Amino acid sequence: MPEVSVVIPSLNEERTIEICIRNAQLALRDENIDGEIIVADSSTDRTPEIARSLGARVVIPRKRGYGNAYLEGFSAASGKYIVMADADNTYDLLEMPKLLKPLRENRFDFVMGTRLKGDIKKKSMPWLHRYVGNPLLTKTLNSLFGMNISDAHCGMRAIKREALEKLELKSRGMEFASEMLIEAGRKGISVTEVPISYYPRVSPSKLNTFNDGWRHFRFMMLYRPTVFLLIPGLVLFIAGMALTSLLLLHGNVIESSMHSLLLGGMLTIIGFQTINIDLYTETYSMVHKMKQPSRVARKFLDYHSLETELVIGILLILAGLVVGFKVLLTWISTGYGSLGEVESAMMAMILGVLGIQTIFSAIFISILLLDMAEEE
Repeated sequence: MPEVSVVIPSLNEERTIEICIRNAQLALRDENIDGEIIVADSSTDRTPEIARSLGARVVIPRKRGYGNAYLEGFSAASGKYIVMADADNTYDLLEMPKLLKPLRENRFDFVMGTRLKGDIKKKSMPWLHRYVGNPLLTKTLNSLFGMNISDAHCGMRAIKREALEKLELKSRGMEFASEMLIEAGRKGISVTEVPISYYPRVSPSKLNTFNDGWRHFRFMMLYRPTVFLLIPGLVLFIAGMALTSLLLLHGNVIESSMHSLLLGGMLTIIGFQTINIDLYTETYSMVHKMKQPSRVARKFLDYHSLETELVIGILLILAGLVVGFKVLLTWISTGYGSLGEVESAMMAMILGVLGIQTIFSAIFISILLLDMAEEE
């Protein structure tokens, strides 16, 4: 069995795959390391032919995607240490020994390259990525998951096989980079960084700044929905309910306070919907074992107790209908003329919307939990 497996995902990189493979081979030979090079390739050009001609093993992922390529490459790798790098030659594989050293000395289990503390060559990283996107996403990940990383999306990494096997990696796209670090933090795997160089691409970049950034952000939200959804939802809901209640208790809503009443109703509904989305996210994370839900969340999301939410939703709708029917009767009694039942109409709308949202949420969460209920 080789000591090191170098896994390189590739997609139409025929212009640079050769130099990447040769640099990896040279680094292994200079360090007297027995290694293998695995190219996880989804190309339509000559990339796989070039890789095979240089002695690399080529595996074909069943589907395209950054995460898919690495998952396929990892399954084929047999080394004690796994090195990751891109096929576009933006990372210098001659620097691979720097990442392997902390692993071989048994000081750490997972080593990240850091471009931001290393040498970023001119025109290799867009200003927006270097000073906004990468630092912002890295800081968010560090804050949420207790990490201390300077460059969370660096693609050059090295990890021990036993550490890699502890990570429950599932992501198929670019968010795979974030998932590795999040899982490492969850599993208590020791992580360090070493400065590396970063070079300009020869071929056009395949990254999509906003789409890929959103995918990383969305993935972090799946692990920590409370910060992104529950807390803001509660703030909006409580503020909306307080404003609406204050105006309704005041009595007749005059024209000057109509907008405030509408704002209160809108905040109440938006806040309640945000809380529901948090519950959807918690349920998805629980079903896919991405995180351990709290005891309160687990009890609330129990498949066999969601009938309670259905009953609550029905009661809210009935309450809204009663208030709405009262408004209708008042309108009839005035001879279908001008109607001043603004407070009651707003209350009927809020109760009805909250009731419908509660019922739909209970049904949707029940569907998400269906497989778990059958296992029980």
